Amino acid sequence: QVQLVESGGGLVQPGDSLKLSCAASGRSFSTAAMGWFRQAPGKEREFVSAIGWTVDQIYYADSVKGRFTISTDYAKNTVYLQMTSLKPEDTAVYYCAMGRAGGNYYYAIAYDLWGQGTQVTVSS
Repeated sequence: QVQLVESGGGLVQPGDSLKLSCAASGRSFSTAAMGWFRQAPGKEREFVSAIGWTVDQIYYADSVKGRFTISTDYAKNTVYLQMTSLKPEDTAVYYCAMGRAGGNYYYAIAYDLWGQGTQVTVSS
């Protein structure tokens, strides 16, 4: 059984950086893409970034483009989200997820398995 475990969240000040990790465990791990979403209190879950696992495709939400970078370590079955120039509006629980082949990775419906989330709080 595959599990996704996020880590790296925390409390930071505006302008700081933070790097999230999402490690996939399980012998049967196989995915077409990995994505990051976030959900702030009282708001819907929104797309942040996604990366193809077998093809060279990367996607970003406009709100994070130029500030966030997604990357992978295939040997560790891990996807990262490097976040820089953080803003208070980036405060949310961040989730990683496994995407199905051929899905529109901007939408949560394209993902089959989700992690438990990690809290990111940006506040002075």
